[in-house]
Amino acid sequence: MSDWLKSLKTPTPQKGFELAITLAREGVVYTQPSAEIRTKLRKKYAKDADSLIMVSEVIAIHFQTVAAANNYWK
Repeated sequence: MSDWLKSLKTPTPQKGFELAITLAREGVVYTQPSAEIRTKLRKKYAKDADSLIMVSEVIAIHFQTVAAANNYWK
């Protein structure tokens, strides 16, 4: 895997939220490296409200981490 994450520091909360989304996506890629399998699975979870809520929870947890790393952009 590439060394893509240089810092959790972001200039704005919006960029921090975007980083949280990227962290969630990259986590999926690390745990399921096959793009073909991810594509097949996406068809199922894209229509499952519980799965989508869980994705939101993962993003929220990452956003908490990024926000703390940025001193909540004070």
